[in-house]
Amino acid sequence: MFKTIGVLAHVDAGKTTFSEQLLFHTESIKMRGRVDHKDAFLDNHELERARGITIFAEQGRIHYQGDTYTLIDTPGHVDFSPEMERAIRVMDYAILIVSAVDGIEGHTETVWQLLRKNNVPTFIFLNKMDRDGANIEAVLTAMRKDFSENIVFLEKGYADTSVKEWLAERDEELLELFLDEKLTNELVLMTLQKKIANEQTFICMAGSALKDIGVLTFFEQLAALTVTKFDIAAPFQAEVFKIRHDEGQQRITFMKALQGNLNVRDTFTFGESTEKVTEIHYYNGAKFEITQQVVAGEIFAVKGLTQAEIGDIVGALRKSEPFELIPTLQAKVVYNGNLHMKDVRQKFRLLNAEEPSLRAIWHEKFQEIHVHVMGVIQLEVLVNIAKERFDLTISFEDPKILYMETIATTVTGYGHFEPLKHYAEVHLLMEPAQRGNGIRFVNACHADDLSVGHMRLIEQHLFEREHHGLLTGSALTDVKFTLLTGRAHNMHTEGGDFREATFRALRQGLEQAENVLLEPYYNFKMKASIDFIGRMMNDVQQANGIFEAPEMIEDTVVLVGKVPVATFMNYSTTFAAYTNGKGLLTLKFAGYDVCHNRDAVIEQIAYNKNADPEYTSSSIFCAKGKGYSVPWDEAEAAMHCLK
Repeated sequence: MFKTIGVLAHVDAGKTTFSEQLLFHTESIKMRGRVDHKDAFLDNHELERARGITIFAEQGRIHYQGDTYTLIDTPGHVDFSPEMERAIRVMDYAILIVSAVDGIEGHTETVWQLLRKNNVPTFIFLNKMDRDGANIEAVLTAMRKDFSENIVFLEKGYADTSVKEWLAERDEELLELFLDEKLTNELVLMTLQKKIANEQTFICMAGSALKDIGVLTFFEQLAALTVTKFDIAAPFQAEVFKIRHDEGQQRITFMKALQGNLNVRDTFTFGESTEKVTEIHYYNGAKFEITQQVVAGEIFAVKGLTQAEIGDIVGALRKSEPFELIPTLQAKVVYNGNLHMKDVRQKFRLLNAEEPSLRAIWHEKFQEIHVHVMGVIQLEVLVNIAKERFDLTISFEDPKILYMETIATTVTGYGHFEPLKHYAEVHLLMEPAQRGNGIRFVNACHADDLSVGHMRLIEQHLFEREHHGLLTGSALTDVKFTLLTGRAHNMHTEGGDFREATFRALRQGLEQAENVLLEPYYNFKMKASIDFIGRMMNDVQQANGIFEAPEMIEDTVVLVGKVPVATFMNYSTTFAAYTNGKGLLTLKFAGYDVCHNRDAVIEQIAYNKNADPEYTSSSIFCAKGKGYSVPWDEAEAAMHCLK
């Protein structure tokens, strides 16, 4: 049986130390390393050892009682949480490490919600029970309130009488067996396996990873209570969750086989190109062994595939669901070396393949590279990676908020491109979409008006890049495009003509619409002494946020609400200071909403919609062998499809 187990936690909860003990006890490694000694097996990158934090999701292989486990140690710092989320997608089960001293911390809640969203059955290990201040009962109470009331604490194992009582209280048949003293351990095991897999029960145990207390006992229970089943006979499919490059910059694609089997020399088609798997690797830390075949349920890496991207389902020609954790900041790359910026851009393309949330953007006019990031720690790591891997000395300007734009009114955009010996016309209905829906496309064009190939070209051009809004040049989002009609010319329509017409129709529509500037928001949760309630509410109001009625719990207060990232991104330091480090602040990306200081942002960015080299709202027509421009407000009357 193959099982993929993820280990997740808030930073410094002891996640990597726990993984180290587990690998040692199962004889996957011969010596235990320590984060503070800078020799942890899964923190094998120099940057991780220098900083003492996990930056990259790495895996170790465990063979235990006939089963094969892939243990994935994930980053605990919020700046590297997209790496963690991608790993969650391929987990069969998860181990959430929670400090018995610090309890539920900000990132712990984010992790829990991601695990629930992705339906990953979860075990909980209360760590640091040997430390002063550890309070297992208090943490259990908080978790049952904030996470799930179905958290079951095991003193020794699943056969504990307390576990049988807990199950019996929730099932009449089990209750009858329990009262008759006929509730067997085998039935308890089967019942728990089912409930855990369905996320109806969450097993919790306590111990100390550093002192090696309870780690092996915990894993023994996990091994018994987890089962997986995969269809090996089905056609091969695998999800790509990680991409790396070796020293020769050859791409290594990490996948989880969802069904079927894969052999060396198997081929896959990506668009118009076909690629062949040349090697298959099992990774254990930084080391790997080569195999000729993998089957459903296994985690592995391949060479030979250069087109597969993170999130792709190889073998199914589709992507998985969009990721939830996305950056809200962007920063400009500063480079003063001898390389041309386009050569630097190529290096960032490699980094972008490995970390797609970077979304490295090239601005042709200014010869600049901009990246999207979660925070300043990520920028510091990128500086080190660029130097270590490419010998590039770079820096970044201070990160700025990543704004977006949308529309509030329905319009029809018209675009015509007809310089001499070229021809394309596009009519696009543009409607506001629900917040967070992104760009959507519907084809309502009749086959008599345009060929299927030209219709697909128009759709492709709408999705091939982020389109600039009119207010700040920020990316357009939450718009539904409907292709109404269009026209091509049998002789003169060439490649690129429909791109020009599509972009002009989009831009002409924006000129007519009511444009809305959006900014990223946090959902926040603050928990502190009731003495600070006034300060908490006042700070949220000053930050242009909103909150629900405070919830009083004995001598503490919980405040939840929504606040702009721009005004709250550095608030954690302030909150920790006035609560003396005893408060809990959870910030979770809540999507985009209307910008609270629209005019100030527009003035600061100073985008000139008429000077954008990549867009124009005018159309080009042809008369007497010469092309001429028609401004956007006169374009509709000139369209050929309307005559």
